[in-house]
Amino acid sequence: MSHPFSIVEVPVDAADAEEAMGTKFKFWFQHPEKGYCLFKQARPNTGEDWAEKLAAEFAELLGLPHAEYELAIWNDKPGVISPLMVPNSTLIHGNDILAGLNSDYPRAQDYGVSQHTLEIVLSAIANPRVKLPLNWIAPAGITTAVDTFVGYLLLDAWIGNGDRHHENWGFIETPNQSVHLAPSYDHASSLGRELLDSKRQKYIENNSVKGYVGRARSAFYQQPEDRKPLPTLEAFSTVSKRYPHAALIWLEQLANLSFAQIKQLLTCLPSHRFSPLALEFVWQILHINHSRLLSLREELS
Repeated sequence: MSHPFSIVEVPVDAADAEEAMGTKFKFWFQHPEKGYCLFKQARPNTGEDWAEKLAAEFAELLGLPHAEYELAIWNDKPGVISPLMVPNSTLIHGNDILAGLNSDYPRAQDYGVSQHTLEIVLSAIANPRVKLPLNWIAPAGITTAVDTFVGYLLLDAWIGNGDRHHENWGFIETPNQSVHLAPSYDHASSLGRELLDSKRQKYIENNSVKGYVGRARSAFYQQPEDRKPLPTLEAFSTVSKRYPHAALIWLEQLANLSFAQIKQLLTCLPSHRFSPLALEFVWQILHINHSRLLSLREELS
């Protein structure tokens, strides 16, 4: 029997320092058991809290390194908390990494950065200096940072995450200056969380969830002159052809999941934050993308 996810109550006066990066209200605070944590407030009617929690749980099922997220409430406002990923180390975001490789890279631009191409990102992560994420046991056959990043793109394609822009991936630099791929983080723009239940109802009644799923776009571009980023499935498919060995390993990780495991996770969300319609819609998204992803195996074998 599944147990509901716990909800952490953050004291009203807990804020130690506000976090300026991103569009959501957030602050750092000291949790008595989890250490230094970031509270991120969910905007009304967005589902950002449950999407972030579910995405982390799905990353765990796949065996991917990921930031930890717990449902939380602060000042009667729903959100999530996330402990500092690697204490005593520095997170270097993708925009700073890419600006270091190309002085013309638009480091300060937030969204719609067409220079954020798969090619330049993979080149940065494939640097031999970049090691596997810290404190993580990789599946057999996953030996490099770029192998691991292939798994991040599979997760994005499975959950429809369109927000892996250049501040939502990065490297961890330790005090001894070793550099590691950061765990996967910030997955709230996924699983159709932005839809109201009335819209979900229409998609379900019209059997058009597949159409919604097909429109999910990544934050990666094929070429700098492109007007739109690649769809999430196409981003993974493109990378899988370049790194077929890693792609097949991550696809096998996905294939080995049982739908019972997945359904059980969905039922762990509290009903006052995750409606039955949201559950059904998320279930269909995961089912459809599971099938679409596994159909790629024949091309790679």
